Amino acid sequence: MFNYLMLLSMFLLSVSIVISLYRVIRGPSMPDRVLALDSLGYSVIGIVAVLCIMMDSHAYLETILLIGILAFLSTIALCKFIERGVVIERERDH
Repeated sequence: MFNYLMLLSMFLLSVSIVISLYRVIRGPSMPDRVLALDSLGYSVIGIVAVLCIMMDSHAYLETILLIGILAFLSTIALCKFIERGVVIERERDH
């Protein structure tokens, strides 16, 4: 029974990834695409977590942390780019 629930959760997370990919490609605006990318990253984290539970292993927990950090930083960078048009600001002395 537990394995069926894990497979169901992996299936639903896979459906969530497909919906997020559709929103990234066909999103009506740039903020919608940023949120879809964030959702995509967290769905991948969920799939890796379910795999860790199913395999009864701690081998991929570092991968979950890495994907979470990268998803957070990419969301911040994309929001900053949308707001200001540049990610890293440089002050030039003239």
